[in-house]
Amino acid sequence: MSDATRTCDFCGRTESDAGRLLLWTTAVENGQHKDFCDRCSREHLRSLEAKLDSEWW
Repeated sequence: MSDATRTCDFCGRTESDAGRLLLWTTAVENGQHKDFCDRCSREHLRSLEAKLDSEWW
């Protein structure tokens, strides 16, 4: 894990805005690493479980 501040790839929240990074979800879409904040992760949980790319949300 790098020391850089992470940004949600869906809504744009930053790690410092969203609190604890442990609540975030990570995914790999088309070979690219994606980070999603806790709010987006909860809102799109079924899509994440179905392994849909975030472009389909």
